Amino acid sequence: MTSTHAFWLAGRQATGDDTLDVTSPWDGRVVGTVSVPTDAQVEEAVAAAYAVVDEFAATPAHVRAAALDHVSRRLAERTEEIAQLISAENGKPLKWARGEVGRAVSVFRIAAEEARRFNSGDAQRLDTDAGGTGRLALTRRFPRGVVLGIAPFNFPLNLCAHKVAPAIAAGAPIILKPAPATPLSGLLLGELLAETDLPAGTWSVLPVSNDRMPALVQDERLPVISFTGSDKVGYAIMDSVPRKHCTLELGGNGAAVVLADYASDQDLEWAATRIATFSNYQGGQSCISVQRVIADATVYKRLVPRIVAAVEAQVAGDPADDTTDVGPLVSEDAAKRVESWVDEAVRAGARLLTGGKRDGASYTPTVLADVPEDTTLACEEVFGPVLTLQRVETEAEAFARVNDSKYGLQAGVFTHDLRAAFRAHRALEVGGVIVGDVPSYRADQMPYGGAKQSGVGREGVRFAMDDYTYERVLVLTGIDL
Repeated sequence: MTSTHAFWLAGRQATGDDTLDVTSPWDGRVVGTVSVPTDAQVEEAVAAAYAVVDEFAATPAHVRAAALDHVSRRLAERTEEIAQLISAENGKPLKWARGEVGRAVSVFRIAAEEARRFNSGDAQRLDTDAGGTGRLALTRRFPRGVVLGIAPFNFPLNLCAHKVAPAIAAGAPIILKPAPATPLSGLLLGELLAETDLPAGTWSVLPVSNDRMPALVQDERLPVISFTGSDKVGYAIMDSVPRKHCTLELGGNGAAVVLADYASDQDLEWAATRIATFSNYQGGQSCISVQRVIADATVYKRLVPRIVAAVEAQVAGDPADDTTDVGPLVSEDAAKRVESWVDEAVRAGARLLTGGKRDGASYTPTVLADVPEDTTLACEEVFGPVLTLQRVETEAEAFARVNDSKYGLQAGVFTHDLRAAFRAHRALEVGGVIVGDVPSYRADQMPYGGAKQSGVGREGVRFAMDDYTYERVLVLTGIDL
């Protein structure tokens, strides 16, 4: 994994003048060297994509679907190799890296299915008033233009897939910018795309540094921006280009609510296990990882020791070891930030129930109770393996606590009461409510995105395709209806 990787310019391999070393968060070794495109090469990629906008939009659905099917199959065939690559550059334990590859396989398969049925058109009679006699409206969707897809480090393959696959399915050219810390998975995705018959120029994978992103964002030839990352950067992008169409999948402060009816030993064991697993998976570096547990007072005392025990059972260590549950964070700086937030909360009066120790880029799975509401840990997205516990007296108080956040991505509600599930769906200011499980559940075909400062627009293949396209109506006149 130490060879120099070319990037992908308008569907072909290219190299630039500079290189970037990609290092393992676990042990600091160089796992790959990436060639970085020059400004002239970035311009060439954008110009090529812009030049084929009309051609790609008119490409038959079977051509785009076949390409997507091919990538899906090839990802499946190379699962172990790709999982090891993800683990090396990201620090993700192999068990989770394999799961990420499996999800990317699904994303491209779903996109192939959507490509075949997308844009069949909706017909509408217009003769509901006299002036519309003999008129029929046919509405179809057409690409807005070239998509700029900006992907994060935490899911270096699957979140690239969520940019690329919907764009190809909708017939929109795409410029993909992978995260500088984890570009290898995106470049490997380019290798598989290059095996297809997609028209030249319809896609590029450009591992440019973040300080070169504003020029791409401002380029008028890129009218659609799909960004996944922090709320600060996402809203800065949207504010800088108010006339562009932006899809922003931003941060979260994921809450798992345990209601009073979820009270049997079996219930609490299930909840504790799921909470412990998904507060720590990906090292807690997921926008929908569990950061807050809000439990009814009638179950709180029985739930807390189960959560602590389940968290302490998480195996932390070398991500290349099949037994490891929790690997390092993406960098030592990221781990130091988490450490500082936990230390601040403890100084302010929070009780540390387990964890709270850092070793380089690794941070031990951590649980705290009684975290003051004005601490950074209570207000912001920790993006690390840290969990806070809160006790409430009523369902209404529980839902109010969930909503007492600037974020609103997803929430989990552990209950058997169908009426409570519907009350949660109505009351919680989030993009998704997961009943009977943690907020970390995501199926790649479902609409995924948030409310408040968790973003705008939706991912999920069909929903991203809608964001990348717009409706255009055709009115036929003189039709015998």
